[in-house]
Amino acid sequence: MGRRQVPTRPDFIKWLLLAGAAALVVLIGAYVGWRYILPHSVNVNRYRYPIAGIDVSKHNGNIDFKQVRDDDYQFVFIKATEGKTYKDDAFDRNYRGARDAGLKVGAYHFFRKNRTGEEQANNLLQAIKGKEFDLPLVIDLEDDWGNGATVNRQNALERVMDMIEILNGKGYQVMIYTNLDGYNKYYKDMLGDHDLWLCSFTSPDLLSSFPHCIQQISHEGIVSGVKGDVDLNVFRGTRGEWEDYLDSVKQPDR
Repeated sequence: MGRRQVPTRPDFIKWLLLAGAAALVVLIGAYVGWRYILPHSVNVNRYRYPIAGIDVSKHNGNIDFKQVRDDDYQFVFIKATEGKTYKDDAFDRNYRGARDAGLKVGAYHFFRKNRTGEEQANNLLQAIKGKEFDLPLVIDLEDDWGNGATVNRQNALERVMDMIEILNGKGYQVMIYTNLDGYNKYYKDMLGDHDLWLCSFTSPDLLSSFPHCIQQISHEGIVSGVKGDVDLNVFRGTRGEWEDYLDSVKQPDR
């Protein structure tokens, strides 16, 4: 039996470089597919859906909310917190700017499935202390990369429901944000008693069987006062229904 040939160091380095180049090509291809092939927006008739808004975080930079208002947007959801301890650096600034501009304001929390509902409720409640809102508090529930991959569906749902119970107990109404996968996995069987904010790049007219009141329709919106792309949303109803909805939102007694 002959001796096995061991790759020389130059051969090994060459192989490593080729493997790295191949991996880079795969990553670039995946990004191009995600960025330019898969849909990230849908056009919506603003006469049919006249109430529109944006959702923002620190990644949107400094925002001139008065320009947003003048560009015919009526509401904004602002990222407040994430997981057990994270607070968005721009939350307070965005809150003040949106309120000063007269926009209807809500706050959202990105739910980390590997943290308890109590921990996350306390984080959100601390961040919003002393602030008033027009819209429900939102729990952003989705299977993001690395978001509690080892936590099973039932445990994740139990933690979400614990968080909801605490927020409800403080007098806040809760809305769930998710996409179509999250709707099927989490929302429809256990969370249907709560308002739904659905991310889908499909015309709202084609989603009449879904119970959402707000739909995220774009990750690539261009809005005056915001530098770069921003998420766009519409309320699924008329101006009158919007006013009725705002009147129905429960908030803590002041």
